[in-house]
Formats: sequence, C-alpha cells, structure tokens
Amino acid sequence: MRVTVLYSPAPREAMEWTLDLPAGATVRQAIEASGLAQARPAFDWGAAGAGIWGRRADADQRLRDGDRVEVYRPLAVDPKVARRERFRRQGARSAGLFARRQGRGPGG
Repeated sequence: MRVTVLYSPAPREAMEWTLDLPAGATVRQAIEASGLAQARPAFDWGAAGAGIWGRRADADQRLRDGDRVEVYRPLAVDPKVARRERFRRQGARSAGLFARRQGRGPGG
C-alpha cells in the first residue's frame, strides 16, 4: 500500500515522503520508515502528535492505501494565551468580531 508522510518543520517549509508499506502498517511504522527521525534527530517524536488527513490518529492506528500521515510539531504558543495577550494589547474596542476596522466604509 502507498502512503505519504508529511512534516513541516517551519512555516512554508514541508518535508514529504511517499512510501510503499505492507498492508496493516501503522502510523508509527510509516513515520519510522520515512526517515524523519534521521532527518530531524533533535525533534521529540514522543511529544509530537500525528494525524491522517488532518484528523488526530494514535500511533497504533492502521493505515489504508492512499492515506496521508501528518506529523505535527508542538505549538510555540498556547492559542488561548496568545488571544489573551492580543486582547490585552489591543483593548476591548479594537478586538473581537464586531470591532470597527479602519479604512472600511459602510457596506465594505
């Protein structure tokens, strides 16, 4: 069966491997066969999450032909903390769904 393993070490940068694996192979086996550990030896694979076509997957989940395994890097900043900090810097009037945007007239 043919699967693709993807990893993005940084924004706008992607590493991709297309692999031929035996039927019944798992997410873990696909990542190991890809050579990602050799390409990024400092990366903590135990802390990294993985998914299939954008949905979280366990390391022992079996793959199907044509699956795309995505290895996720840890978040640099917790999204909740980032949102609070943005709100604190911008203030209540300039943040949120109904905030007025500069340079936009009626209907625009």
